Amino acid sequence: MAERLFSETDRKKIIEAIQLAEKETSGEIQVHIESHCGEDIMDRAAEVFEMLKMHKTQERNAVLFYLAVEDHKFAILGDYGINRLVPENFWEQIKEEMLQHFKVQAFTEGLCRGISLCGQQLKTHFPFDENGDINELPDEISFG
Repeated sequence: MAERLFSETDRKKIIEAIQLAEKETSGEIQVHIESHCGEDIMDRAAEVFEMLKMHKTQERNAVLFYLAVEDHKFAILGDYGINRLVPENFWEQIKEEMLQHFKVQAFTEGLCRGISLCGQQLKTHFPFDENGDINELPDEISFG
């Protein structure tokens, strides 16, 4: 089910949103989608974060958008480098904005909006450096 929620066109839009957001920051954004989350959503997001080796970015500034589509749950998990800089309720604000889209079945739009908002904050704290930035993590959506 997870892989069927987003069409090929939707996937391209999400990947483009990631690439656009990362174009202006050294931060890294990944999206992982599963059908079910059999445990606490944040615990599962942390497992996926580690599984995808997101904690290994040079500046510890990776962000995971994790969705468990059948369970209607999602989480945003930022690494230490970004979490120490963003306002306390930053991720909750992004989740609320995404949820407005999700409630009307606009999953691609909601995810792209969340990625864009995340990218703006990453740009503020971790601007792109033409001389040294490399894409440390794949932009492709991963599925569980």
